[in-house]
Amino acid sequence: MSGRQRRSSWLTVWLGAWLSAGLLVLATGASAREDRVQIHGNPAGTQTLTQPEPGLTVVDYRYNDRGRGDVVQARWRLDAQGLPVWYEAEGNDYWKVAFRERFERVPADPGGLARWANRIETGETRAAGFYLPANPPPEFMGVLARALLKAPGRRLPLLPSGEAWIEGDERLGTLRRVSLRGIEFTPVPVWLHDNGDTAAVVDDWFEVLDDAAAPQLPRLQAAQQAAAQAWHAELARRHTRQPAGALLIRGARLFDPVSLTVQAGRSVLIRGERIVRVGADADVTAPPGAEVIAAAGRFLMPGLWDVHQHFSNVDGVFDLIAGVTSARDMANDNEPLLARVKRFDAGTELGPRVTLAGIIEGVGPLAGPTDVKVSTAEQARAAVDWYADRGYAQVKIYSSFSPALVEAVADRAHERGLRVSGHVPAFTYARAFIEAGADEIQHLNFILLNFFPEVQDTRTRDRYTVLADRLSRFDLREPRFAEFVAFLRERHTVLDPTMVVLEGLFSGEPARAAPALRPVVQRFPAVVRRRLLSGAVAVPTGQEAAYAQALPGLLRMLKVLHDGGVTIMPGSDGFAGYSLHRELELYAQAGIANAEVLRLATLTPARVLGVEKDRGCITAGKLADLVLIDGDPLASMSDIRRVWRTVKGGRVYDPAALEQALGLSSP
Repeated sequence: MSGRQRRSSWLTVWLGAWLSAGLLVLATGASAREDRVQIHGNPAGTQTLTQPEPGLTVVDYRYNDRGRGDVVQARWRLDAQGLPVWYEAEGNDYWKVAFRERFERVPADPGGLARWANRIETGETRAAGFYLPANPPPEFMGVLARALLKAPGRRLPLLPSGEAWIEGDERLGTLRRVSLRGIEFTPVPVWLHDNGDTAAVVDDWFEVLDDAAAPQLPRLQAAQQAAAQAWHAELARRHTRQPAGALLIRGARLFDPVSLTVQAGRSVLIRGERIVRVGADADVTAPPGAEVIAAAGRFLMPGLWDVHQHFSNVDGVFDLIAGVTSARDMANDNEPLLARVKRFDAGTELGPRVTLAGIIEGVGPLAGPTDVKVSTAEQARAAVDWYADRGYAQVKIYSSFSPALVEAVADRAHERGLRVSGHVPAFTYARAFIEAGADEIQHLNFILLNFFPEVQDTRTRDRYTVLADRLSRFDLREPRFAEFVAFLRERHTVLDPTMVVLEGLFSGEPARAAPALRPVVQRFPAVVRRRLLSGAVAVPTGQEAAYAQALPGLLRMLKVLHDGGVTIMPGSDGFAGYSLHRELELYAQAGIANAEVLRLATLTPARVLGVEKDRGCITAGKLADLVLIDGDPLASMSDIRRVWRTVKGGRVYDPAALEQALGLSSP
């Protein structure tokens, strides 16, 4: 897992940002409140609030996520309505990119001129509204909630753009949950005390809460989960079309990932969740009462796979929007994930079919955010058994895991019929990881680091940031690389390269949206769009040329691996759906033929993950997981983004309608 700055976990993405210590000295003697910052329940940092003088709030916010993470200091003043009149902050984002931000209502201006400047934009207006900083600390969600409670109709325009409103307001004991809309794709809960102070801001993985709220965290999470499930169930009810009888797709151009061919004028007949007949239009008769979808020559292909996700929030919805009907979760909060997958399967929450890969981590200060941490072979084998007993297909070893225990995990996993994959643990390298029993490696950077044994501690962000420099010094034509490619092929090692993650890190533009989202980000709700304009690592002085060549070099490496017979499966590890599209575009950009890219995204994962009997191509007897594309991805891989209809198990979804339900504007 590359870090919870990804895509869909709204709090870790939106609140992720902040600063090096020492930019602001807190006033001594001022009253203070120190909140806990936790990742998956584990202590990760603090948020300290002080009021050194009346009307001035100062926040110091910092957390550490395996060497990444945010350190923040901000200060602000509000008017009588709770609207910001002055705000300043300095900081570094999750990847330690520096920023400064300032907003003010000009006191001497009779029209109430407001000015702001941050690394994303500068602007000014005389319009009223609540200024939402580009990189606010968690406490600012409480500030917004309190302002909305005072506002007429509980609605406020946002600056620079957008609107926020309160959709729900419920009590849980001594706490009050205020649900905000206009901030995210789904309602955002903020917990307040009776006096209005912020008690907690919580999402699936990340918690910021004060001492009084901390003992109640399980109750807060349960209440949020119940509200979220009700919201998802209603969305699924409104946007799932279940044909009463048979479903016939007629007049399609059918792609076969086995032969890599396309046949025009094809029909597919579906009953229930299975395909019952595939043939020429003239040879397939519509049964009485069948619902007919006129494909009108659109490109029909098997549902896409994304083999690297971490499901949270509305990831499942974005998967169906993007034509992803099968996915693999590569580490999560296990019990909530199991419950979510059951809802996906039952249709009470929108999402794909999910193959489960359970994380196993070591111990130490840089260990990943999971409860499954082991330090002995006995514990490691017990963790494998826990996952096997609950239907997991795979275990994923993480960065702080002891290399000495890999063999014990691999042997027990293979004994139980599970595959083994992961990050290459710190203080070892890819070849040794595979020789110890790993079947698969996540992230292409670990393949490169196999040739630089001096980079041993890969528990921190260095496993990414050293990549550009090392890649600039490595020649893919070296015999030792050819030998390693042959080694991977002979061992049947699978690679989950997550090119889209590496492109996002090395785009060199921290104040722009990740390349994967640039074709769609302008259609997102204003606040969501604005907060997604970050993510790349800062380019060190003097390393500009190396960083500029990082992605082209990685794409060349991908092509050599593919041509050398190494099995590759596409996974995004990013914003769901759209990032998978970009992953496929990058494969095509690397020089892999478009038809072969589509095979990698459909048939290959079904084969590797052992579900080819039911998935991977469109033939009679298989599950009716299909995608209709309003374009031709064989001619242009970017057409993979033009999903017209998604069918999962015979249920039909309209991506445009789902996007609208999440607040996206029309293309």
